[in-house]
Amino acid sequence: MKRTDSPHLDATFAALADPTRRAILARLAQGEATVMELAQPFAMSQPAISKHLKVLERAGLITRSREGTRRPCRLVAQTLAEASGWLDKCRETWEANFARLDNLLAEMQTDPSRPQRRKPRR
Repeated sequence: MKRTDSPHLDATFAALADPTRRAILARLAQGEATVMELAQPFAMSQPAISKHLKVLERAGLITRSREGTRRPCRLVAQTLAEASGWLDKCRETWEANFARLDNLLAEMQTDPSRPQRRKPRR
């Protein structure tokens, strides 16, 4: 499989490794939210949530802006699409390998002239 040159891919998967950050992204998939709104369902401080948001922002998964006194966070779908595309390519490769293995096993079962491996004696 080819290596990708996406600058965000490593940071994206590192950010997605944490369940709190995944939950934050799930919430932002419903629409923008402030830091306080994002912190509400978690039993952690606002500074702890801010650290998670910084990781997500560095990974390119969210953006933060300033609208008066509000600092809304928004999901960046393009970065998730890049990660999803990479995973799709992996899945296609694995499915092709499994299909070849299935064909080989089927051929081995139906072709009597194909030599069979013997079980080792003990």
